[in-house]
Amino acid sequence: MSGDAGSLLRFAHELLDETDAIALRHVAGGLTVSTKPDRTLVTQADTEIETHLRDRIADTFPTHTVAGEEFGIAEDGGDGRWIMDPIDATHNVVRGIEIFATLLAFERDGELQIGFVSAPAMHRRWWATRGGGASLRVDGVERSIHVSSIDALADAQIAFSTLRGLEDAGLGDGLRRLTGAAWRDRGFGDFWGHMLVAQGSAEAMLEYGVRPWDMAAPHLIVTEAGGRMTDLQGRPSWSGPQVVSSNGRLHERVLELLQSQ
Repeated sequence: MSGDAGSLLRFAHELLDETDAIALRHVAGGLTVSTKPDRTLVTQADTEIETHLRDRIADTFPTHTVAGEEFGIAEDGGDGRWIMDPIDATHNVVRGIEIFATLLAFERDGELQIGFVSAPAMHRRWWATRGGGASLRVDGVERSIHVSSIDALADAQIAFSTLRGLEDAGLGDGLRRLTGAAWRDRGFGDFWGHMLVAQGSAEAMLEYGVRPWDMAAPHLIVTEAGGRMTDLQGRPSWSGPQVVSSNGRLHERVLELLQSQ
């Protein structure tokens, strides 16, 4: 069973309903936290959710492969590949911050087909299908979303992830130029900044140190909402290590300020 777009969409919604419940159970009951070799944190919720995702996908779509943050990467093959981050923003969960989400995307023949960002503690779920636009559900109410039409940087809200990480990557001066030219800037890290771009609440988001499972789902949602996501050279990208998402109208100017000397 390879799955058409409709069946994949229904399956993903059902699957994320299940993983949302797992995440909220762990948050309510207390988290078991450990440190990975790269010094990032992992919780029992991360591993249980990814295991659940992998098991359900294997049962339903046995010819699909899986790439996930906790248990490794599989090359695209067979009838397609699922790409997942069981808990994006694990550090938020550990510190009691409700801004976290499960990210899930499906790729076939090198092209993303569906993408989901499900944030149960925020009562929000964003998703997109290739060629079908992007949507947001808040407390059970669904609506289509689109990036903003703002085309002046002086009117734009800019989001970014960790300032220290961006400075370590040599982007500190560029970020200061960008935020100095913008109306407003905020440190909305991880999936959240990109979803703000997709729903028209921010005009650009800059992030460094990301991997494919961090960006696959947000990439499709942003682009299907009418925006762009690229690397610093302006090439469409969701593989990292750095990405810029925007409403499209300001993309070239954002890249110019980030890279100018």
